[in-house]
Amino acid sequence: MFLSKEVATIAGALGMVFLAISWHRRHNEGVSRLAQCGWILVGLYFFNDSLYYFELEDLVLTIMTALALPIAVALVIAEARSLTERDRAALNWARGCVAYAGGPYLLVAHIPWLSVLAIWFVATQVAMFLSFTGTVDIKLGETYVNTDEGRFLWDDWDGNKWFMTDGFAEHPFQTELIMADGGFIGINFVLACTALQSMIVFIGAISVLDVDRKRRIRALLFTIPIIHILNLFRNAGLVWMHLSYQGWEYLGLSMFEFGHSYAARVVSLFAMFVMAIAMFELLPELHRHILRLMDSAGLRKRKSKTSR
Repeated sequence: MFLSKEVATIAGALGMVFLAISWHRRHNEGVSRLAQCGWILVGLYFFNDSLYYFELEDLVLTIMTALALPIAVALVIAEARSLTERDRAALNWARGCVAYAGGPYLLVAHIPWLSVLAIWFVATQVAMFLSFTGTVDIKLGETYVNTDEGRFLWDDWDGNKWFMTDGFAEHPFQTELIMADGGFIGINFVLACTALQSMIVFIGAISVLDVDRKRRIRALLFTIPIIHILNLFRNAGLVWMHLSYQGWEYLGLSMFEFGHSYAARVVSLFAMFVMAIAMFELLPELHRHILRLMDSAGLRKRKSKTSR
């Protein structure tokens, strides 16, 4: 990492607070500078993880986090430009979207109790689904905390369970999935398995749209349950493949590693793309905001005949 995790987290949280304030005061022209500070801080927070993902050889997340800072700079430039009313509305939407998508996720990710409860909530449903369908009878095992000092059982860990103050290893909170008879499976459930990131992105993007409340509620009721259900199928499918194809290898990857790191990720990105298209149909304002953001940030060539 370019910055320490603590410094980057504080910067990201402060940036999201700045963006939230600038969204709530969006009718005040004097908040653009505050928003510019917010964009830079949030961009630094995500960009800081690019080296970490590069070391893990995660190409997708490396590219996505590395692009965060250049995009933030483009939005800072857009904030400084003389924009039309619709361009300004798109920028205001982006401020609220990032603040109210990133903020809640930061809370969950940095409050141990919330992280563990989210893991238990989804892992329990995956176990129930697999048992109900007769695929395999599994249950939740122990929950572990991975710190720089070692691995501890959740119940035995004497660290702060209300805010992450200790040094943690990758995937700090993990819950085992085991056979109903206590047999070992070799799969641990972590926060990234909950699809919380995907759901919060849609919640943030939809909830700050300046449209009728009923339309926002309808869009949320359409997207969030579908993402959750698809994620349950994804996790259940990975467990089933892991148990059904033990010993299978491709390019040194086991079935679970291949499915988790490549196949499931491609399918998930495609599903998010389809969901975004559906959202553009339900909420065309969302599509217009994204296109105008690309225009104002210089990422897309404006059409000369487009009415403003």
